[in-house]
Amino acid sequence: MKKSLGILIFVILAFIACVNTTNLQKQNKQITKKEKVVELLNSIETGDTIPVSYINQNKYIQHNLALKDGVKGFAEILSKLPKGNAKVEVKRAFEDGNYVFTHTKYNFFGEKVGFDVFRFENGKIVEHWDNLQPISKTTANGRSQIDGATKVEDIEKTIQNKLLIKNFVNDILMGKNPNKITNYISTKKYLQHNPDVKDGLSGLGEALSALSKAGMPMTYEKNHMILGEGNFVLAISEGIFMNKKASFYDLFRIENGKIVEHWDTIEEILPKSKWQNSNGKF
Repeated sequence: MKKSLGILIFVILAFIACVNTTNLQKQNKQITKKEKVVELLNSIETGDTIPVSYINQNKYIQHNLALKDGVKGFAEILSKLPKGNAKVEVKRAFEDGNYVFTHTKYNFFGEKVGFDVFRFENGKIVEHWDNLQPISKTTANGRSQIDGATKVEDIEKTIQNKLLIKNFVNDILMGKNPNKITNYISTKKYLQHNPDVKDGLSGLGEALSALSKAGMPMTYEKNHMILGEGNFVLAISEGIFMNKKASFYDLFRIENGKIVEHWDTIEEILPKSKWQNSNGKF
């Protein structure tokens, strides 16, 4: 196993180093950042090695704490996937400046839904964050964790929609002004994809109340990033869930200045003793 892993890593690194610079620059100009990320994620299933060249071989900062830093860490996880069994379905992809974020259904070591965020410099991927959660077989709202609207609209409203979610995180999720909840979430339509939460404001209130009564309130402590494209905005935060440190990735869809749909993943933050890199979750 160690020998085959070493060979795979060598092949991937050698491939990157030997790519013809002129052809690669020409190719990079023709492919958007969003397309590069989708190709890279799909390569987990297809085994295509070309998308690995979109990663900066000298600088790839990894924030998935279960993976080692750099391209070597990416190659190592690929080598451990069940051969021919990995499945990837990128459901949503968005671009915000030098960032691309995706919403994807995975099947390796079990079915998962995940958000991935990639940062680019000079056309190359240099940093990666993600948040993964197992897929639930049943949900309180009758929806899956990945289905729902996908079309990006209202590009001209990106800035104001990001501001809406920034204020929502501060006022509602962090509890600074909870009475303002109807300023942010539509009272007519609020479609929920969290498997444990029913639709509407009443469903959200019911779920949060149940956690509190069980002595395990969901607490948002700090927001780290707000990314958006048009009517979709992703908030990346940390806090406490089930009495453990957790990372919260919340994706919101906005219509007419109100939140009308919500997806999320919640992942426990590993203790430092188990980190495979020193970059931190955020």
